[in-house]
Amino acid sequence: MFLSCLFKTNAQTAPTASIYDIKINSLDGSPINLSDYKGKHILFVNVASKCGFTGQYVDLQKLYETYQDKLMIIGAPCNQFGGQEPGTVKEIQNFCQANYGVTFVMTEKLDVKGTNQHPLYQWLTKQSINGKTDSSVKWNFQKYLVDGNGHLVDYYFSATKPLSDSITKHLK
Repeated sequence: MFLSCLFKTNAQTAPTASIYDIKINSLDGSPINLSDYKGKHILFVNVASKCGFTGQYVDLQKLYETYQDKLMIIGAPCNQFGGQEPGTVKEIQNFCQANYGVTFVMTEKLDVKGTNQHPLYQWLTKQSINGKTDSSVKWNFQKYLVDGNGHLVDYYFSATKPLSDSITKHLK
């Protein structure tokens, strides 16, 4: 016991709340049942249409098409970084489909930080809830990977490409 107090560990504990119980809606307003994805990894990405990282939609779609039997990607439009997602629901849908052929799930527009932070991002960013680590969303296209049992695997800053080995190694 004494020795364990001397060394900091990064061991994951059980989440205090299940990610599968979080209520969230799709871009068209219909409920998304996260428990439908039990057994699959889920990659959550806060997205924006007018960002320098917006081109990552191409690789997010490729990642989804390659691993869709093991992975669901959920894009979460957010306008909190430089006002880079000002569009309406229809504009966001049209933009993603017309420019990038997006077929993965897109949520309603939401806040990923601040006083109105959506419960999904509270779970993703607070160790006291996710059992893994604290983080903060720094910019658009930050990614959070959750495993098929609903445990946070890791998070990746915007510059991490969706097809990078740091993400795909968990899907092979």
